[in-house]
Amino acid sequence: MQIEVYKMIADGDSLTITLEAICDSFSALLWDIEYYKCGQFEVYIAASPLTIEVFQTGRIVGRDDDDRHFGIIESVQSDTDAENGDYLTVRGRFLMCLLERRIIHPTYSVTAETAYSSIVQAVVEQNAIGAGNRRIPGLSLGTVSGACWEQTAKLQISYANLMEWVYTICEKIGGTANIRLVKASGEEYRMVFDLSEGTDRSVMQEENPHIVFSDAYSNLLSFSYAEDIAIQRNFAYIYGQGKGADRKNTTYCVGEEPAYLDRYELYVDADDIAEEQQIDGETVPIPEDEYIALLQNRGSEKLVLPKTASESEIAAHNTQYVYNKDYAVGDYVTVQHRRFGMIQPCIQLIGMIEGFDQNGRSLTPTFKEV
Repeated sequence: MQIEVYKMIADGDSLTITLEAICDSFSALLWDIEYYKCGQFEVYIAASPLTIEVFQTGRIVGRDDDDRHFGIIESVQSDTDAENGDYLTVRGRFLMCLLERRIIHPTYSVTAETAYSSIVQAVVEQNAIGAGNRRIPGLSLGTVSGACWEQTAKLQISYANLMEWVYTICEKIGGTANIRLVKASGEEYRMVFDLSEGTDRSVMQEENPHIVFSDAYSNLLSFSYAEDIAIQRNFAYIYGQGKGADRKNTTYCVGEEPAYLDRYELYVDADDIAEEQQIDGETVPIPEDEYIALLQNRGSEKLVLPKTASESEIAAHNTQYVYNKDYAVGDYVTVQHRRFGMIQPCIQLIGMIEGFDQNGRSLTPTFKEV
């Protein structure tokens, strides 16, 4: 496995991305891929005039065995140690962090049922691609895959951080977003924004081969599980625009309305959802039923499920299942710990820290209950 470093040269609203260097000699690498948030990476490498020249902030880091994840160098730290020598610690996040540089402005509103894929692409287009001097040079819309992105909604959003909002939608519907590099022409690359969904490989389905991590199969090296019900909120009171008793409001919950000890209430201030919209340059009021639907969609984004966390270490060199070949971050798998009598028949792999150092390769996954 080799590390690739790409140079980005900006010229006004255009951006040129070219491969600058390939590095196969480093002390350690952490490659943290996340499904519902922006992943990160860290490279630990001997300092020299060459590595200092290559690993500069603002450059892009990739791997020759991963064509989906690319990070941007955000910090470089140089340390001198008489015993261990001179080293660089290079840190950054994956390219989705570029969307963190934008907020959603002006207001985006859709009052007809629209697929989430179209909504997210339209908001990214408005604020990061076709937005004048707000555009992120070199970025374009890419592919959409996964049935979750076919779900529809009515919503209105403004002034939210673009990256955080995209991941809020991802977690709500079960999809993910990613920015990757693709060959443009010659030796130049461009960035594309993709939407996708994980694959169900658990024992609860029969379409795909099952992926089971278990101490019985010697591919589950360590296992921990925690649950926290205190943070959940399952019933929302949403208040929009207006004053006092005239303020537009509604409620929202998933399924049957929770009651008694099962009810965890939440107040949602949605005063930013306007009661008017622009249609063909004309300002017109939003019908009340459509406005209530916008409020309910905002409430659905604020509900919080009980927190569960399952962290494990799995066998990195297990020949039974190969990471990024047989399964990937976002997939649904089965985790079983026979000694404790615990089984999670369908659990989502939402993060994977892949580590390389003098001890070899390690895989540390994070799972989330469905």
